[in-house]
Amino acid sequence: MAYLSRLRLTNFRNLTHLDLSLSPGVTVYYGPNAQGKTTLLEAVYLLCIARSFRAENEREVVSFDAAIAGEQALVDGTVQKNGQQLRVIIGYQLTQRSGREGNDLAYNVRKEIRVNRLKHTAGELIGQVNAVLFSAADIELVQGPPSGRRRFLDILLSQADPVYLKGLQRYHRVVQQRNQLLRLLRENQADADELAFWDDELVREGAWITWRRYEAMRELTPACVRQHEDLSGLEETLEVEYRPSVLLAGDLTEVENNFREALAAASYRERARPVTAVGPHRDDFNLLIDGADMGVFASRGQARTLALTLRLAEAEFLESVRGEGPVVLFDDALSEMDSSRRHRLLEKATRYEQVLITTTDLEQVNGFFGSEANYCHVLGGQVWPSDQGGNVADRQASYQNDGQEANGVIDESA
Repeated sequence: MAYLSRLRLTNFRNLTHLDLSLSPGVTVYYGPNAQGKTTLLEAVYLLCIARSFRAENEREVVSFDAAIAGEQALVDGTVQKNGQQLRVIIGYQLTQRSGREGNDLAYNVRKEIRVNRLKHTAGELIGQVNAVLFSAADIELVQGPPSGRRRFLDILLSQADPVYLKGLQRYHRVVQQRNQLLRLLRENQADADELAFWDDELVREGAWITWRRYEAMRELTPACVRQHEDLSGLEETLEVEYRPSVLLAGDLTEVENNFREALAAASYRERARPVTAVGPHRDDFNLLIDGADMGVFASRGQARTLALTLRLAEAEFLESVRGEGPVVLFDDALSEMDSSRRHRLLEKATRYEQVLITTTDLEQVNGFFGSEANYCHVLGGQVWPSDQGGNVADRQASYQNDGQEANGVIDESA
């Protein structure tokens, strides 16, 4: 059992100073757009995954005023896990400011992670508390490019198994080094014999990643089929088809042999366009209903249901592997579905220890949860307790703490 019991934010996007208590069960954050609801979920996700689900560059999470003043941003969470308490703090400190790029301030940030005061890498943090995010953007898992589906698998497996994350990091380093060598070879600035070493590294690391993804997909597929049947209520046959860039075989050794053959066959293409053409960074998976590729033929409603199916299967997989359910986050993910399907989804998701939901329309959820959920109104970066009818209390659920220290990347004074 794991859940977040307290969240403190300093200079994190539009949440300048916020201190919020959280509880197990369901909490609904509602209010107009651009008031801080998604930022709350982003902070929770960051404490679990060590990366934002919407920032392309980490400096984006530092509020503009803080960046101008040279102040740090902090995400500080207290986690209750199996009778123990974890304090996770992620700090962003400006390391360089170089004027402006157009209308934007140009600066870099250094991120530091601590768990119970001890420094951790991002890889060491991932898996401490797992999270599954349902987002309106998840439709891209079905209809978007392969990179999004690879990211889905990589985040899933990294939370399930820290060994996978380390292997993935090694593989990406090998691809970068090999690509650099391919560019040098095209410019006649390197010896072709040097490629053999990086080919061996690529085959070893890449075949293992491919095999682990394949094993995960075999476990994930039955969960996807079950969840889709329950959500859709239709007599449709769902298949999940893993499509690696190398031929799968009976064991890891055969995959390595097939990988090496595919690499040799791609030699000419790689010399002409100096990038690694074979490997798990080219993999994909397809979702098919009654044999039709839903990436091509799905209606928006079908694509939305399939995306929800993947997320529910992800949560089920993590609970099965790790022995505890994830924190479940819904970021405005309930708007494009009828009430019957929405209720089936919420019924499935709310069996987990902690569920945090954002919505602009309280009526989407209060009829289902009634008084069984906590409700909070978010306005202007502040959080106010409410009842299920939208009656907001006089006191805030969050408060500003302008006296927080801002010295050093990590503030341990609170």
